[in-house]
Order: sequence, then C-alpha cells, then structure tokens
Amino acid sequence: MQRIVTTAPALAELATRLAASARVGLDTEFLRERTYRAQLCLVQLSSADEAHCVDPLALPDLAPLAAVLAAPGVLKVMHASRQDMEVLLPAVGLTRPVFDTQIAASLTGLPAQIGYAEAVRRLVGRELAKSHTRTDWSRRPLSPEQIEYALDDVRYLLPLADELQGQLARLGRLGWLEEELMGLDDVRQFTIEPDNAWLRLKGLRDLDPAREHLARALAAWRERSAVEHNRPRGWILDDAVVREIVLQVPRTQQALAQIAGIPAGLVKRRGEELLACVRAADVPDPAPPPPGRPRPAPVKAALVKKLGGISQSVAQELNLVPEVLATRRDLEQLAEGRRDGAVLRGWRGAILGERLLGAL
Repeated sequence: MQRIVTTAPALAELATRLAASARVGLDTEFLRERTYRAQLCLVQLSSADEAHCVDPLALPDLAPLAAVLAAPGVLKVMHASRQDMEVLLPAVGLTRPVFDTQIAASLTGLPAQIGYAEAVRRLVGRELAKSHTRTDWSRRPLSPEQIEYALDDVRYLLPLADELQGQLARLGRLGWLEEELMGLDDVRQFTIEPDNAWLRLKGLRDLDPAREHLARALAAWRERSAVEHNRPRGWILDDAVVREIVLQVPRTQQALAQIAGIPAGLVKRRGEELLACVRAADVPDPAPPPPGRPRPAPVKAALVKKLGGISQSVAQELNLVPEVLATRRDLEQLAEGRRDGAVLRGWRGAILGERLLGAL
C-alpha cells in the first residue's frame, strides 16, 4: 500500500476514507529555523486500519485534507497539538475537534510535557526509533526509513488515546479533559497579533506604564518586520536586546549602538525606527534599575511559598504533577491580588482554587 501521497487523486481517495472514520491520528513535520512562517513538509495521518504520509511539497492544493481535518464528526488525535495546529492553520484552517494525548496524559499523573515516544513506551509498550529526529523534512526524496519513522508518529496515537481515555474515565477526570481541550478551539492562540507580541517576552515583568508601552512598541515593530521579511523574529532583534532597550532606554544612535548584542548593521539601517519607538514611549528619567529580576518582597515570597505548599499537597493527593494544577506564575499572580487566573476557574478552581483563596 502506498505510504506517501503525492498526487491529487491519491489525496482525494485518502480523504474520502478518512472522512468515514470516527477518529484520525494526526502529526506534522515542518521547518521554521530560517523563516517566520513554518514550512509544512509532511502530514501524517492514521485511522484504525491504515497510516499514510501526505506530501504538501508535491500537493499545492490540500483542500480534500482540509475538509477532513475540519470535519466536526472526525476526532483528530494529536500529541502536543498546539505547534502542529499553528503550522496547519494557514494550510488547512483550524483543525477541530482535537484529542491531545499530552494533555490527557498530564491529567493521569504523567509529566505535563511528556513526549510522544515516552508516552507510547509507558502506555502502549512500544519503543520508537529516534534515528531521524534531526531530519531535514524539506529534502526529497524521503527514504523508506524516514517515511517509516514519520508514520510511527501516528501509528500509536489511537491506541494511546484509548488507554488514556480509559484511565481518565476510571479516575473520573474526563470532565477535566473536556475543559482543557476546549481551549484548543480558539484560533487566536495560534496567531500573534503584533500589539500582543510583547506578552511573549521574558524578563520584563512589573514594568512601569511607560516602559510597558515601549516593550509593546518594540515587540510589535519586530513582529511586523519578521512577517514582512519572513524571517524568525530573533533574527530581526533578539529577545535579550529588546529587554536591554526597554531597561536602558537609549535616546541616541550612539547609546543604541552600545546595547549589548545589537547588530551594528541594524543600528545603521533601522536604528532611527527603534529610537522612534523610544521617543513615542516617553520614558522619563532617571535611568531604570539594573537588569535582573527583582527580589520579591518577603511578605509576597512567604505567601507564594504557602500557596505552593497547598498546591503540592493537593497534587500529591490526586497523584498529579504540581505544575498541572498551578504554575509558579499562577501562584505569584494570586499573591499579587490577581483573581483572573486559570487556577480559579473550572475544575482547578473546584479542587484547588477555593483552598488557595481560603489561605489568602
């Protein structure tokens, strides 16, 4: 049986068969090291009876596949689906509904970021090859070994989902999974609006309003530039450089050129654009505090430690990894007075959030 689909008729036939399935295993291979937009190189699909690769590089029209992946009557089983869905979105639209085996595994007590191969080993009892983890999937032709490696990524998705669904049913946690999977239905999480790009920057917490405005402006400028030139955002301006500009607030070309790590060519070509962002933010003197995360106030630190102890205790009772219930950032936000976090909503709110609020 053909293992890689490279023609329109073969794709149409495969799509027709998959559309009749209740569930389809789904994975992708892609490249994004040198571009802003990921290059979709391979789509792997499986049903209870077959597994195939679809070659997007040979098939400019993926409409038959898109119809299957968007069909509400076909459950798409994926592992760590967010990145794959982000890559699939421009090619076939948003894939839904989805059963994410990584999310499901985390609710049974396995690590929150457990990999597919490890989940298959633990729950299905199969060892997967690791020989092609660094394959350039854009190169053709693909060898038989590469194709088999890619097919392994979907061959065991359906049995893995069966095992996880059974465990969650026995634990009474299928409702938890349903809540978690609902979060995958929002297309906004798979695209980045330039004005919101600053939220992905690390090391820029607790900024004053002017510096927050500067961080927003710089991140938006970088995002638009990355989209325009189809280059990774880090190639336009590294996160560490953005952070230093926000903290040091250079007001001249000379001061900008002194920022650690900033390319001299960027200062020469586009330095004025960066300085325009600084001027628009109207950051006042004096100079900002030295770089580095500020030490939290003793009261806040003690409160976060107290909340962390409660979270760990509940996680131990439920045999869950604590970060599945609440991250440190969740607890810090609670200690700061925020009441809009995920830990206070849904199943987390019922089993943990109320206890955390009681401690506050």
